[in-house]
Amino acid sequence: MPPAITAAAHAKINLFLHVVGRRPAGYHLIESLVAFADAHDVVSVRPADGLRLSVDGPFADELDGPVEHNLVHRAATGLQAAYAISDGADIRLTKNLPVASGIGGGSADAAAALLALCRLWNIDPDQRRLADLGLALGADVPVCLAGTPALVSGIGETVVPLSALPPCGILLVNPRVALSTAAVFRTRIDRFSVPRLPGGNLIGEIASAAELARFLSLYDNDLAEAAIRLAPDIAPTLDAIAATPGCLLARLSGSGATCFGLYESAGLAEAAATRVAAEHPAWWIAPGRLRG
Repeated sequence: MPPAITAAAHAKINLFLHVVGRRPAGYHLIESLVAFADAHDVVSVRPADGLRLSVDGPFADELDGPVEHNLVHRAATGLQAAYAISDGADIRLTKNLPVASGIGGGSADAAAALLALCRLWNIDPDQRRLADLGLALGADVPVCLAGTPALVSGIGETVVPLSALPPCGILLVNPRVALSTAAVFRTRIDRFSVPRLPGGNLIGEIASAAELARFLSLYDNDLAEAAIRLAPDIAPTLDAIAATPGCLLARLSGSGATCFGLYESAGLAEAAATRVAAEHPAWWIAPGRLRG
């Protein structure tokens, strides 16, 4: 059996997220600074006659519905159609990230599948075309394809990669609550932030985790209030993170319910994880680095 081609689907973190408008078709316009954490799902692909998807991992059972509805399967069939591929693939998704948790798990999985299958099927894709294919699957897929810190705007189609963010530790915590992004948008009060996406040069001047936290304090997550109304457990989760030694910022990611804390180092994030886990052993907790 040939060796599998693998791709990591890293957790996507909205360091801030502003909702700045809505298109007539109903799609919300956002501005966000996106980065990625160490925690990740894994997509592996091998040659096969047909197209098959299997799912394992600690959160596999949380993926409901027919396999054909999974974003990874839809990414594969979309790529086949776009490039007239007749080959198949045996795809395995190892689901380590909680489902419907505000860290782009499904979108990151779809992006990882597209990248792995391009290698398997010897596709040298046009990056704009691949991003458009990803956007048809979900608003977060284009930035997950880029896989680097970026400023994101529009409905997710405008992705401006950044050179780097300063080294930071990050702690992800989910109180084992799944939240529908659509439900959070429906619940939020329909007021919009004033567009004020910062320039990449300004972010490039941020030299430390503490400076990044101070910068982020000028922004917010416009979905937090609605998410907390739907999932009250988010509030004590944020409190638990904020109470850990060395926490520079505690915030909700995306539509939740995953929250994150920023720290000067991965070591401080590890220590914070130990403390939170001792107090809340049922929560999902993942310390690591903010990937620069």
